[in-house]
Amino acid sequence: MRTFLALAPVALFAAMASPTLAGTIAINGHGEVSAAPDTAYVTSGVTTQGTTARDAFDQNTAAMAELIATLKDAGIQPRDIQTSGFSVNPNYVYSDQRTPSGYNQPPKISGYQVSNSVTVRVRALDTLGGVLDRAVTIGANTINGVTFAVADPSDLYKQARKQAFADALGNAELYATAANGTLGDIVTIEEVQNYAPPQPYMVKAMAEAAPRADVPVEAGELTFSADVSVKWDLSQSQ
Repeated sequence: MRTFLALAPVALFAAMASPTLAGTIAINGHGEVSAAPDTAYVTSGVTTQGTTARDAFDQNTAAMAELIATLKDAGIQPRDIQTSGFSVNPNYVYSDQRTPSGYNQPPKISGYQVSNSVTVRVRALDTLGGVLDRAVTIGANTINGVTFAVADPSDLYKQARKQAFADALGNAELYATAANGTLGDIVTIEEVQNYAPPQPYMVKAMAEAAPRADVPVEAGELTFSADVSVKWDLSQSQ
């Protein structure tokens, strides 16, 4: 009996001091990593005009064949050249004249326009300016959608995810301390999908305005981000 009476207060004190589950705490975390791009995608093409669709098409075919050959001569591999657009459209002439009934005269076809474009992947960015210059010089009269990228961003996203979790953990500990509690076990971890691809730098060019030197190109940096939502048990001491 004496032993029982001596231990009872100790057991009671331990029970009173042990933490109890007070609820949960959910925090979002954000992480981002910047890196210089190592790849560029360029959409380049030729637009031709002709009195007939055949005439415009033949001109376009010859110009595109020369453009593709020039791209290959510049070091672009065939696997990095892909047709991304092709169209044949009539050109219309509108008249202010009216019919005897007072209606507007219908438009007349004055010729045809053929457009063909390819998307090119440039793996060596130090050659990008030269590729653009040679494309315009040879006859490409439309260049648009220069987009920079990192060929394999997997490690960058891993770093961003680690930063996102560390951000969530730091804020969760701050809130838990402010609530006179401590973080318990992790209940859930959920990655928040918030993907925003890099925005392309738009470049327009006409053959007759082709520069004499390589086009100056600044790739800058790209930012890779990750967001996570983490929920912990929140414990409080009694």
